[in-house]
Amino acid sequence: MTRTEEFQELRPLLFSIAYRILGSVAEAEDAVQETWIRYEAVGTEPRSVRAYLSTTVTRIAIDVLRSARVRRERYVGTWLPEPLLDDPYDDPARAAELADSVSMAALLLLERLSPLERAVFVLREVFDFGFPEVASAVGRSEAACRQLASRARRHMAAGRPRFEADRTERAELAARFFDALREGDVDALQGLLAADVSMVGDGGGKAPQLARAVTGAPNVARLLGSVLPRLAGISVTFEPHELNGQPGAIFYDREGRVLHTLTLDVLDGRIQTIRTVINPDKLGHVGPVADAWAIHREFRANLSGD
Repeated sequence: MTRTEEFQELRPLLFSIAYRILGSVAEAEDAVQETWIRYEAVGTEPRSVRAYLSTTVTRIAIDVLRSARVRRERYVGTWLPEPLLDDPYDDPARAAELADSVSMAALLLLERLSPLERAVFVLREVFDFGFPEVASAVGRSEAACRQLASRARRHMAAGRPRFEADRTERAELAARFFDALREGDVDALQGLLAADVSMVGDGGGKAPQLARAVTGAPNVARLLGSVLPRLAGISVTFEPHELNGQPGAIFYDREGRVLHTLTLDVLDGRIQTIRTVINPDKLGHVGPVADAWAIHREFRANLSGD
């Protein structure tokens, strides 16, 4: 194969590694592009193209993450990962690990790790790289990588929720949720929510967002049941769509532009967490982005006219 063909064959893996390290679609795509530029500039063919490209994209992602963490500390409101429509990398033998590792909850847990711990965990636990490969990728000894992996596993295990194992049951619950959402049926919504459900939003100071997390089934059900019908009244629509390997939906304005995304964490047959991303900087890869402030003004005007 030509270099271009080799790179394109490995691009899904490279993107999937970078996205899990960075939690950002745009930054992951930039890391993959930079990897291609460096590969193209290499004079001699690497002994293992996969190892070379994986190492390169990992090191680029670690460097980007170190600077990104400073920005995230100054982030306005709740920071959430950029929603991922589809994971391009497919490995049937590791399908469960891949789906779990890309969920919003797992990516937020990864945020607690150091950049090196995160990279080692992603390569070793998610993609099953051997420790010699991991050590080469992060520039540490195998012994150090084993320690990093062990620490990362403990941190992840301590905070990781048990997601619904049966995808069919999870999909059926999500379908009932979105039906109740369309109808504005508060009682039906409340019956699908865990008692301690939490709803959080990410506007990044660039779009209307929840001032703080809304918690408790009655509060979340009332909020959803009152807001969504009013949004429908100004022609906001939504389509269910799996996001980050979890049930979710994409909301659109009357022009078909993306307003925000919504994802659901399902646990023990109930919806445990609802996360919405409305920051326009995080939605460009989903489609043309709506003017959330204009919709907010129209929404408020309709409220005052009731």
